[in-house]
Amino acid sequence: MAVQVSFIIPHKGREEMLVQTLDSIFAQDFMQEFEVIVVSQNEFFAAEKLFIEKTNLKVIQASTALTISALRNYGAKLAKGEYFAFLDADIDLAPNWLTKLLNTLTANSDIALISAIQKNSPSEPALEQIRTALSNADIDTFVSFLPGRNLLLSAATFKKVHGFPEHLTTCEDYYFTHKVSELGKLLYSSKSHYVHLGEDKEFLPMFKKEIWRGQSNLGSISGRIPPLRELPSFIIPILLLLLLVISLFAIITLQSQLFISCITLMLIPVVIYSIRLFFIAQRKINIVNILKFYLLYFPARAIGTLLSIKTWIQTLGDKSNG
Repeated sequence: MAVQVSFIIPHKGREEMLVQTLDSIFAQDFMQEFEVIVVSQNEFFAAEKLFIEKTNLKVIQASTALTISALRNYGAKLAKGEYFAFLDADIDLAPNWLTKLLNTLTANSDIALISAIQKNSPSEPALEQIRTALSNADIDTFVSFLPGRNLLLSAATFKKVHGFPEHLTTCEDYYFTHKVSELGKLLYSSKSHYVHLGEDKEFLPMFKKEIWRGQSNLGSISGRIPPLRELPSFIIPILLLLLLVISLFAIITLQSQLFISCITLMLIPVVIYSIRLFFIAQRKINIVNILKFYLLYFPARAIGTLLSIKTWIQTLGDKSNG
């Protein structure tokens, strides 16, 4: 029987979440043939015995120097399915994920890429609630971007866009889904859901991770024109960081009026975004936690973007020389 769907999972680090991800795949209520390809940067698998009984599972070791995009592309080269399901290694799928999403994708020729909505874990700490609310801001509608945690598309569409951008360390999903959107619509569907097992749970680790994520901000717009809705994510963090620097200068030079003006301007986007998310979440999340999130998120993104400038310039130079 021909393989209908190939699940492709890049992996590095903790295995317990990968095992839970695999368990949710093999618990799918899908009656056709599928395969699972894990491309891992782990040298050894402590949980290797858990994989032995699955004949349609391949676990492949890859170089630690490869980006997550390269891992996904490598898995895709080995895949035999007519459709590709790209998952992160910390995603717990609902049992109907594949059936519902594949039926929707195949029934609508104008849809090129589909993703399910996010659902909170049973513990649902405040930061996870915030992340889930942001992910679910637009449901059952066509969008300009889909996060790379769970994506389903045809193998033909994947090949037309030449896979994921291997030059990006992060933000590769922005780049990839933008390319796919040139071929068809992107749908964020509530017909199924997933739980992000590795979702941020605490604010300080989130701050550090957002610095890392922000380091591909500039690279993610190379070779494409970002839609207007993406521009604030580039502009606001830098403006806030600039205002912070000016406010520190104001303190040193004892310019109280300048300091107050800078702090006021810094708080405006934080308050606006916080109020917006408060109502998106139907007022179910504490506004103080939302404010705390944005007060950390914007500076972290700004720092990451600044750190990325050198790499971005080098990338542009390499392309021009090539």
